[in-house]
Amino acid sequence: MERKILKSSATGDSCIYVKHPSGLDIYICEMNGYSSVEALFGTKYGSINTTFKTKEDNDYTTVPEGIAHFLEHKLFENEDCDVFQLYAATGANANAFTSFDKTCYLFSCSANYEESLKILLDFVQKPYFTEASVAKEQGIIGQEIKMCNDNPEWRVFFNLLRGMYHNHPVKIDIAGTVESIAEIDADLLYKCYNTFYNLNNMVLSIAGNISADKVLKICDECLKPCEDKGLETVSPDEPAEIVMAEIHETQPVGTPIFNIGCKCAPCDGAERLKKVVCATLAAEIISDVSSDLYQRLLRNELINSTFGTEVFCGDGYFSVIFSGESSDPERVRSELFAELKKICSDGIPEKDFQRIKKTVYGNLVRELNNVEAVANLMINAAMSDAEPFDMMDILSETTNAESLEFIRNELVEERFVMSVVEGAEK
Repeated sequence: MERKILKSSATGDSCIYVKHPSGLDIYICEMNGYSSVEALFGTKYGSINTTFKTKEDNDYTTVPEGIAHFLEHKLFENEDCDVFQLYAATGANANAFTSFDKTCYLFSCSANYEESLKILLDFVQKPYFTEASVAKEQGIIGQEIKMCNDNPEWRVFFNLLRGMYHNHPVKIDIAGTVESIAEIDADLLYKCYNTFYNLNNMVLSIAGNISADKVLKICDECLKPCEDKGLETVSPDEPAEIVMAEIHETQPVGTPIFNIGCKCAPCDGAERLKKVVCATLAAEIISDVSSDLYQRLLRNELINSTFGTEVFCGDGYFSVIFSGESSDPERVRSELFAELKKICSDGIPEKDFQRIKKTVYGNLVRELNNVEAVANLMINAAMSDAEPFDMMDILSETTNAESLEFIRNELVEERFVMSVVEGAEK
C-alpha cells in the first residue's frame, strides 16, 4: 500500500495520500480539535462522459444524456432498504451530486463516523436496478428537469453554454432531457456503473475529527479489489469560435439576469491549474468590489450585490463568466469590454495586483480551517490530476505579467457570449 504525506510548501498544511490495493485513491486530513467529519466518495463520471470504452470493448459506447445523474439517484436504493434510513441510525447527514465531470456521495457528522463510512463504502459498491424502479425514477427525474427549465438562473447559465459550445456535451443539462432519460434502462445503468464505478476511477476524501489508521482499517474491510479496465472517454471536436454572441429568453423575473462569458482555450492537468489561477486573478482584478469597473457600474445603477465572477472549466472546456442582475445588461457588457481594453493598454497596477492576490490567497488559507472545504479541496484536486495544495503553491508564484497575458490572449471580445433572462414586456 503506497502511503505518503502531501504538504503545502506555502502554509505547512498537510494530508495523507494512500493508493489502496483495491485501486482506490484515498485522501485523509486529520484535523485535531475539530468536532465534525466530512467524507466524499466520488467517481470521475459526470454528464459530459457520454462516449467511452474500456480495454474489454471493441468500440466506443454512446449513452443517453443524463445517465450519470440518473445513476446517482438509483444508487441510494438497495435491495433491502433506502440508504437514508441507514444514515438516520448513525445521525449523519447524507447527500450526493452529479456535476459535469464527477459524481460524489457524501456524509457529514459529529459522531459515529466509522459506521457512516462503512455505509458509504458499502452502498456505492452495491448497485441494484430493476426495470420497475428505473421506470419510477424516469418520472421523478422528468419532473426535476421541468422544474430546472423554469429556474431563471439555470436557464441563463445553460443558454450561455449553448451560445459558447458547438459540440461539447457541457452544453447539455446535467440531468439530460425528458426524451433522453426515456432511453435509459437497467442494462444501460449496469453498463455505466461497471465502467465508471471501478475503484481505479474513484476517490475517497475524508477530513475532520478522524484517525487515519481507523479510516484505512475500514477501507481494508469494505473495499472490493478491482482490475483497472483502461477506461477511455472522448468528446467531439470543438472549434475555438463561439456559436452566437447573444441569447435572450423570457421568464417571470423582476430584474433581468445575465451571464457574460468568454470561451477560452481548454487545457488539462498542471497547465489547467495554472490557467485557473491566472484566470481567477484576472477576473477579480477586473470586477472586484474595489475595482474601477465595479464602482462605475454601481454608481450608474447597472449592477447590485449579485454581481460576481466564476472560472468554469473541465475536460475540454474553459470559460470566465461575469454574472448578476441589471436593468441594462448590454451596457454592462460594453463597460466590461471598455475595461478590458484599458487594462490591455495600460497594464495592471502592481498595488492592485498584490491586493487581489493576497485576498485570493487569504480565502484559500481560510478554507483550510473548514472541514467541509478541506474534504472538497482534496477530492476536487484528485479529480483534476493535481495535489490538494498545488493551487496555493502556484498562486504564491503567479505574477502580474502572467495575469495580464491571460487577459490579453484569452479575454477577447469575439469569444464572449451574453445570455439574458428577462421579464416579458408589459
